[in-house]
Amino acid sequence: MPSMTSEHAQRSRRDVLQAAVAAAGVCRTVDPDAFFRAEGEQYITWQARRAEAIRVCTGCPVRAACEELALRDEDGRATEDDMVRGGLTGPELAAVRAHHAERLAAAVDADRDTEGQRLDALTVQLQRAAVKNPDKAAGHRTASRAQTAHNAEVRNLVAQIREIRTARRARTGWRTAA
Repeated sequence: MPSMTSEHAQRSRRDVLQAAVAAAGVCRTVDPDAFFRAEGEQYITWQARRAEAIRVCTGCPVRAACEELALRDEDGRATEDDMVRGGLTGPELAAVRAHHAERLAAAVDADRDTEGQRLDALTVQLQRAAVKNPDKAAGHRTASRAQTAHNAEVRNLVAQIREIRTARRARTGWRTAA
């Protein structure tokens, strides 16, 4: 999997970020406890383990996705150095989250936007259907029925997308589509 940039991670939905981390995260080959300070662990011991965890994160191709997930999940506290996620410590995550509070609130809202997720899924389905070529090798009648069914599928997807977009635009005060 190619590296995910910070900009791409910020624009992605939560499920895309989670899938990227699960598929290509370097940490999946390391003990998960390596990224968290154990209860009662001496600070000097944690510092050494924390440095190693940050080193592991530094070379990860989906570090930006992991960081974005941590920010959206509100991981890390300004007062406790007890974790590493996306290459940042808890206090560093808290500082970044405070700096990007408005953007993160919008991202979390978008993650919860099931209508938007449905719109995205329908758009992908339409793109796949649009390039699909009904099998015309089976004869004229079969090909004609296949083409008719294909056209109906595309029209149905377009209608569903139009319905969602129209409703969303109406809720935001649009009278006509631009």
